[in-house]
Parts: sequence; structure tokens; C-alpha cells
Amino acid sequence: MSHTLSIEHAGAPLQADNKVLIMLHGRGSTSSDILSLAKYFDIDGYTLLAPQATNHSWYPYSFMAAKQDNEPWLSSALNIVEETVKTALDAGVPTENIYFFGFSQGACLTLEFLGRHAKHYGGAIAIIGGLIGEQLDHTAYTGNFEQTPVLLATSDPDAHVPLTRVKESVAILAAMQADITLRVYENFGHSINQEQIDLANRIIFNKS
Repeated sequence: MSHTLSIEHAGAPLQADNKVLIMLHGRGSTSSDILSLAKYFDIDGYTLLAPQATNHSWYPYSFMAAKQDNEPWLSSALNIVEETVKTALDAGVPTENIYFFGFSQGACLTLEFLGRHAKHYGGAIAIIGGLIGEQLDHTAYTGNFEQTPVLLATSDPDAHVPLTRVKESVAILAAMQADITLRVYENFGHSINQEQIDLANRIIFNKS
């Protein structure tokens, strides 16, 4: 089984001189749900692309399950993200004008895709997520982010994403020359807060 490519578009029309924000929803959610968060970000003039997971889940088990247990859905989900990026590239948008936002399962998928396809992107925000797998295969993560700004924010504790995995992910991405900002909120819960939105606007979307 695999995902069917279905990308919901919002914001400005897709064209070469626009910035693009790819938004990845969490388990049980929809592309429309994740797009509804766009109004909180300083992204006037951006094109928004939000792929939809088949059956509302990118992969069936925990992101910390053995990778083979989440196949073939995980590989298919990563391919969907790659096809969404290709949609922007085919329109003439350079990688440095492509941005990412993911929450929960979508944050995990965002980080896993970026770890496997490191380039100089515009920036990325991953709220409550980490790289995927029971044990992380460091050899799978290659390339250079060339100081792409990446914001990771999480709650400690979180019922689904342990802080140890978030920190392990930070170390890997930082070694690949990502410009990492990590924020940990004690007992905040599995959600998004205003400070995270403000940080995203300041260090990702309004960076000089």
C-alpha cells in the first residue's frame, strides 16, 4: 500500500519568484487543518503546499518503531514530500526559497525528509518531532544544510516524542550544518503555543 499524491494549494499562486511553504499535518489530521495555521505566520505572498496522507496517517506505528514496521507507508510518505518539493522546483522556485512546517507526525516526517535531502532551504519548523526509527542510522543522513535555520520545539515530557530523541535529532542536523534553535517547554502538552509561532516568525520567516 502507498499514499496517493494529493496536494492542497493555498496562498499565492505557484510561480518562480514566490517563496513556498510546505506544511505537513499530524496523525489523524488533514491538509486543510494544517493550512489553517498559516494565518499565524508572517508569510504574506508565500505559496502554501500541503499534501494529504492517505487515511490521515503518514505511517501506522510510532516514529520510534523499527523502520520496517512502518513500511511501505514511510517510504511512500517520504516520496510524497519529495514530489511536493518537486512541484515547487518544477515551477522554478529555488531550494533556498522552499520552507517546511510540520507538527507531530508531520514534524517527524519533515525532519526525516530533510535529514535525507540536506540542502540550503529557506528554513524549517518542526513542532514535537524527531528523526524516525527505533535506532537512528547516522549514515542515512548526509549532505549540507549550509546554515538553513531549523526550529525544533517540544514539550517535556511528551506522550509520543521523548526529549532524548529530539536532542539526538538536533545533534545530527547540527552536524550537517543546520542552524538549529531548540525550545523545550515543561509539561506543555502535545500542542503549539504562541512563543513557538513568534519564534518561527522571527528566526525563519523574518530572518535577514
